[in-house]
Amino acid sequence: MGMSISEARVFPSYTLFATICGYLMGITLIPWCISQVNALRVCTLLGIVFSLLVLTVKGTTGLLGHHVNTSIWFLVLLGLANSMIWAGIWPLALDRLGSQLKLGASILIMGLSGNAIVPLIYGYLADHYDLRTGYWVLLPCYMFLVFYSFYGYRIKKWTFS
Repeated sequence: MGMSISEARVFPSYTLFATICGYLMGITLIPWCISQVNALRVCTLLGIVFSLLVLTVKGTTGLLGHHVNTSIWFLVLLGLANSMIWAGIWPLALDRLGSQLKLGASILIMGLSGNAIVPLIYGYLADHYDLRTGYWVLLPCYMFLVFYSFYGYRIKKWTFS
């Protein structure tokens, strides 16, 4: 997105810092101040907001000695949004599985294969359009997470008529 490799290499560290800040906030605030499901809801909604800002905000910002595209900072903030998502999904998905707990946990772990597929879709979009367009792949992912955090975790049995 228009920056040198030497400058770009520090941004994963900023994202990790944002993620760790989110973890620490979760440790101190859950369940004392906010429930785990509400933390999940906040984080998924933040994911949509930050993703939309990555896609729409233009211009450069000078922050921490870097003069880069402003959308890069929203990518960094996605680390904060992502910090509590897995911790929120896990207990909701495994709640009341009883004897099927091992199977449910295995399916959750297999669900991580999306981490192998979604980057390929991003790469395709980035190669055929531009880097910013590739980030459209984030929106359906976060929209599903929002659905799950508000409604989907309550579904205990799926039936097709």
